[in-house]
Amino acid sequence: MAKKRKMSFFSSIHVKIATVFILLLLIFIEIVGAIFIRGLEKATINNFETTTNEQVETLAANLSNDLTSNPIKKRDIQNRILDFTKNNIIEVRVIDNKGLILATTDVSAQANLGQKNDYTDLNELVTKHKRSLDKRTQRRIYVNVQPIYSPTGDAVLGAVYVKSDLESQYEQVTQTALIFIMASLIAIVICLTIAIIVARQITRPIDEMQKQAKRIAQGDFSSKVKIYGRDELGLLGETFNELSDRVAEAQDASESERHRLDSVLAHMTDGVIATDRRGRVIIINEMAQLMLNITGEKAIGMSILDLLKLRDHYSLRSLLEMPSEVIVDMPDATILKADFSLIHHESGFIGGLVCVLHDVTEQEKNEQERRDFVSNVSHELRTPLTSMRSYLEALNDGAWKDEQIAPEFLKVTQEETERMIRMISDLLNLSRIDSGRSQLQKEFINLNEMLNHILDRFDRIIEAQKQPYRIVREFTKRSIWLEADSDKLMQVFDNLLNNAMKYSPDGGIITVHLLETHNHAIISIKDQGLGIPKKDVNKVFDRFYRVDKARSRSMGGTGLGLAIAKEVIKQHGGNIWVESKENQGSTFYVSLPYEPYDEGDEW
Repeated sequence: MAKKRKMSFFSSIHVKIATVFILLLLIFIEIVGAIFIRGLEKATINNFETTTNEQVETLAANLSNDLTSNPIKKRDIQNRILDFTKNNIIEVRVIDNKGLILATTDVSAQANLGQKNDYTDLNELVTKHKRSLDKRTQRRIYVNVQPIYSPTGDAVLGAVYVKSDLESQYEQVTQTALIFIMASLIAIVICLTIAIIVARQITRPIDEMQKQAKRIAQGDFSSKVKIYGRDELGLLGETFNELSDRVAEAQDASESERHRLDSVLAHMTDGVIATDRRGRVIIINEMAQLMLNITGEKAIGMSILDLLKLRDHYSLRSLLEMPSEVIVDMPDATILKADFSLIHHESGFIGGLVCVLHDVTEQEKNEQERRDFVSNVSHELRTPLTSMRSYLEALNDGAWKDEQIAPEFLKVTQEETERMIRMISDLLNLSRIDSGRSQLQKEFINLNEMLNHILDRFDRIIEAQKQPYRIVREFTKRSIWLEADSDKLMQVFDNLLNNAMKYSPDGGIITVHLLETHNHAIISIKDQGLGIPKKDVNKVFDRFYRVDKARSRSMGGTGLGLAIAKEVIKQHGGNIWVESKENQGSTFYVSLPYEPYDEGDEW
C-alpha cells in the first residue's frame, strides 16, 4: 500500500491562488504607487517653485516703487516683506544696488540693516533659483533671488532674496504616500478575503474529486462528485463521475475475469506458472504447487530456473528460444513435462513466459513397462526357441537314430514347448484382464472349504511324489462365505503354493493361515525359503520380474504368475502383498472383502 503523503500548508491550492492573487496585486500597487508618488512629488515641487517664483516676481515689482522714492521708505519695504511672508517662507531680504541690506524678516539679522550683505547668493544682482539644504536646520529649502528693476526697466535698483521651506512640500507628498499605502493595505486585505473565497469556490469541486479519487483507489465506487455549477469545473465533475462509472464497470469486469481465471487455474489438471520478463514467478496454480511440492508464498518471486531446478542446464533465453518441451525429474521420482510459451504485449514486447506442467510419470512408467514387456517377452520366447532349435538341429543331423539321446532331446523340446504355451496362456489372461474382457463368474463360496480342497490336493501331490515338504493349516473355526470367482481364486492360491514349494528348502514347512476381520478375510501363505531382498519386495508383482532369474527359469516359471494373481485379487476388490526378509522366508497375504455370515439368514 502506498504511503500517504501529508500536504504542506504552502502546497495547498487555496494558498497558491490567494498568494498569486496578492502578489499580482502588490506588484500592481507597487508599480502604480511608484508612478503616482513620483508624479505627485514632481508636480507638487514644480507647482510650489512656479508659484513661489511668480510671487517673488510680483514682490520685486512692488518693491521697485519703494526703492525709487526719495528718500527710500525702509519701513514700507519692511512692512511689505512682512506681509509677503507666509507659512512656507523662511526669510525675505531686500538689498539695494550697492549691496546694503535694506530690510529682512529674520529677527536675528535686524542688527545688520544698513550693512553690507553677507549672502553670497546676492553678490550678483541676477535671477537665481536653486534648491539647497539649510545647514542649520538640515531641511531642504528653495532659494529665489529676483533683481528689482526701475519702473522704466533700464536700471537695477537692488534685489530681493526669498528662502522658502521646501521640506514641507516633501512632507505633504510623504503624507499622501502614507495614505496611499494605508489604502493599499486595506485593499490587499479585502482582496485577500475575496481571493480566499474565490479560491474555495474554485477548489471545492477539486477537493470533491480528490476525495472521490481516494475512494475509487480504495475500491468504493458508490459515491459521486457533487456538482456546484455549470462552469468548466462542473463539467469536469460530471466527466469525473462518468469516469468513475467506467472504472467501476472495468473493475467489475476485471474482477469477474480474474475470478474466472482463478477458477480455471484452480481446476486445471495441469500445473500453470506465469513469470515476468525477468523470469520471476508471478502466478502459480494449486496443481503446480502440488507437483513441485512448494507453497505459493514461497514460489512467488522465485526464478523459474530455480523453481524447476533447470539453472544448471538452461538459461532464461534458451527457454524462450526452445521450440520443444523440457522433461523435469523431481526428487520424488515424479516426471514432469514443461511446455513454455511467450507472453506478448500488443506492442510485440515480450512480457514474460507461461509454463504448463504435465505429470507424465504414469505415461513414462507405462512406456517403460511396455518396452520392458516387449523385451521380456522377446527374451522369454527366444530362450526356449533357441534351445528347441538346437535340439531339433541335432535330431535332424542324425541324433534321432540314437535310442538314448533322441528320447531325451524330444523330452526337452516338449518341456520348452509346454513352457511357451503356459507363457502365451498367461499373456492372454493378462491381456483379457487389461482390456476388461475377463469377467468374473461370481458365486457364494465357503472360503474354508475351498482352501481345504486346494491344500488336500497339494498334500496328495506331495505324498505321491514323495516331496520333502509339509503344509500346516491354521484356519478360523468360523465359516467364511464370500462372493467370488472360485476358479480364478483357485488359480491364485495354486500359484502362491507352487512358489512356496519351489523356493522352500527340503523339509520346509509351508504354513497357511485363514482369519477374519469385521469386513475382510485374510489368507497368508508362509514359507521357509530364501526370502526376497528388500530392494525387490515391491517389484515381485511386476510382469516378468524374477528375483533369481536363473533358478526361476530352471524351475519352469514364466514370471507372470504373481502379476496375474495381483490382477485377479484387484478384480475382486481385494489386495495382495508380501512380507519377506532375505534368508528368512516370505509370507504372501491375500485380503478379500466379505460380509460376515449371519446364522439367522436363511438365504
